[in-house]
Amino acid sequence: MKNDLKWGFMLKISTHMWGDESSPAAGWYMDPPYRENNNTDLATWDETVKALAERQYNLVLVDVGDAIKYESHPEVSAPDAWSKDFLKKKLDEMRALGLEPVPKLNFSAGHDTWLKQYRRMVSTPAYYQVCADLIREVCEAFGGPSLFHLGFDEEDAAHQMTHENIVVRNGELWWHDLFYLCRECEKYGARPWIWSDYMWYHEKIFLEKMPKSVLQSNWVYARFQEYPETDRHYWAIRAYEVLDQHGYDQIPTCSTWTCTENIEQTVGLGKDRLSPELLKGYLVAPWRFTYASERFRLLDDAERLYLARKKWYPETL
Repeated sequence: MKNDLKWGFMLKISTHMWGDESSPAAGWYMDPPYRENNNTDLATWDETVKALAERQYNLVLVDVGDAIKYESHPEVSAPDAWSKDFLKKKLDEMRALGLEPVPKLNFSAGHDTWLKQYRRMVSTPAYYQVCADLIREVCEAFGGPSLFHLGFDEEDAAHQMTHENIVVRNGELWWHDLFYLCRECEKYGARPWIWSDYMWYHEKIFLEKMPKSVLQSNWVYARFQEYPETDRHYWAIRAYEVLDQHGYDQIPTCSTWTCTENIEQTVGLGKDRLSPELLKGYLVAPWRFTYASERFRLLDDAERLYLARKKWYPETL
């Protein structure tokens, strides 16, 4: 049995991924929907990192966004953005505890509020230059990461209905931009990593065009049960085995966002149905900001993946 699986947790610095500045309150945890600052709570950050180390995690996916001070494009950085020196200090603290920090910048046109004015310039020369510059700076700040998560999920009009400007790349343009961003990551030795939900709706073209070099994170946050083909959960759950059958490396992603059973069920599915040589680990994504008010949620998700690992992979502890 493989003992080198990634046991990952997504921890957010940036909060600017969803509604734009004028979006109304969403009625969930992002309320109000837009704050000028990210307001990351350092005590909650530190406590979460300590809890991950205690539970023998080995990877932290850091959602960076606009939360560091960029030298090439300071206009992107939030007012309370961390200096790169401070970020490096926090990453070194992770490494000292046995945790590998990996960056995430979500370049989905549905989750790029963090890009400020450049989110309205998607697929232009200015956009490509900014994206390349930010990837370079983040790779430098992370000391040459082994992986780089590019997001690329939920790029459709439905997820932007509260935005003043809806942007959706279609057809070859979506692929062109993905390939461009992947190449930028690879320049610095980082393997590109994306969410896999594009495949739910474009399976044929996905399997034809998606390189095996791109690490996949399919995600299902609902209960694992029988769904009709008219339900997106049917295609989302199916995607795990389709990716496996076609030789893609993957890190299944779980969460308590929809139900508490999901984390244990996701790890069970991976253990029972996915090829050990292609299964690279598991990621839990709480989808909570790093606020003191979200402390319980963050620690609860961390504990649940630990318990699922204890059940399905006890030999790795």
